[in-house]
This record gives sequence, C-alpha cells and structure tokens, in this order.
Amino acid sequence: MGGRGLRTAERASEPRLASPETAPQPGRRARARRVGILGGTFDPPHIGHLWLATLAADSLGLGHVLLMPAARPPHKGRKAVSNAADRVMMTRLAISGDPGLDLSLVEMERPGPSYTVDSLVQLRAHLGEEVRLVLIMASDSFAEIETWRDPDRLLELADWAVGPRPGTPLPNPQALRERFGAAAARIHLLDGPSLDVSSSDIRARVAAGRPIRYLVPRAVEELITARRLYRRRRP
Repeated sequence: MGGRGLRTAERASEPRLASPETAPQPGRRARARRVGILGGTFDPPHIGHLWLATLAADSLGLGHVLLMPAARPPHKGRKAVSNAADRVMMTRLAISGDPGLDLSLVEMERPGPSYTVDSLVQLRAHLGEEVRLVLIMASDSFAEIETWRDPDRLLELADWAVGPRPGTPLPNPQALRERFGAAAARIHLLDGPSLDVSSSDIRARVAAGRPIRYLVPRAVEELITARRLYRRRRP
C-alpha cells in the first residue's frame, strides 16, 4: 500500500450568486490514467469533503476526482434529504475554480436508489477499461462497508482510498487481508490531518443561527443563505 502520503436552475428572485462554469462530465477533459470518485449526499458539501478528495488525489497521483452527489442515498432510509437541485448546485459551487475536481451526475440521472456499485459500472463503461478508478471514502464510511451493496464487486471495479475521520480509526491491514484476501492490496490507507466536520453539524448550526464560515466554501455559504436552506432543524 505504498505511495507518497500513504499509510498503506437559480431563481431570478434570489440574490445573484457567483456561478461556476458548468463542471465537466467524465470524458470531457483529457483522459486521466487514474480517476477518483467521491460519492455522498453533499447536504451540504464542506471542507472535509474537499480535503478528502485532495488528500486522495495527492497521495495516489489521481488525474482528477469526481464528486458524485447521490439522488436517493439508500443509507439515509426515510430521513429527509435536501432538494437534489440545491445539492447539485452547492457541489458545483464547492468545486468551482479547482481544476482537480469535477462533478458527476450519474446518480442524479439514474432512477432508483443510488447504489455505488451501479455507478461504478456506469463510469467504467464510459471511461474505458484503461482508466483506473479509485473509490474514495472516510474511515467512518468504510466501517459500514458491509452494509453497502456488493462490496466485493465494488473492490473489483475500483481501488479504495480510505481517509482519516475523527472517532473512527483507519482499518487494520491484517483485518483487510483476512476479509478481502489478495484484493486488500487495492485498499489504500491515507495518512493526513483528520477534519472533524460533518454535514449534519453544519445543518444544525444553520438552524440555530450559528456561523458556518470556513466550514463550507464561501459560495456554498452564500447559496445556503440566499435559499434559506436548513432553517428548520430536521430530525
């Protein structure tokens, strides 16, 4: 598990916001040999997401990282999730100006629950077999990997990059070998600062009228204010 840095439609009535260029979809830029994929609800996207994507890209030499908002995240169950259009716009704003980050709408454009394994199949077919996919996740997400649909197939489709998360240690390499066998060599443990930032905490802070400056990119903060997102605390 070697490698540098490794341990192994805007509304007219609303205030004008800085609008990013439409983020390129996979295949619209020069083909990279390694492409990272960071999925999530992004409700809202925050500096922890951006840092994890950057850490993985730097550690594994990724050409770029796709942020992939989920349309219907299966793990959320009946919990309320913000409007898909708002989450996509926040993600666009969050990555605007960073040439290493792109937006993928494969889950937004596909009906039904947003299973990552289905998304990787789509991306593999679109990008081609010569591109190496790297699925990026934090250690708390990895801790629930057995609840994901077909984790063994996920590891066939893409390498995994597991980043640090406060309160959840990185997986033990020996335990990985016992569970995944030789395929465990494709699970890379990222070494870097661990940011204790969560979307749920940001939503709660907004609902309570507390500041979120520097927890999210400025443009995301402006959109949250303009559209009065998260004003009511959700269960």
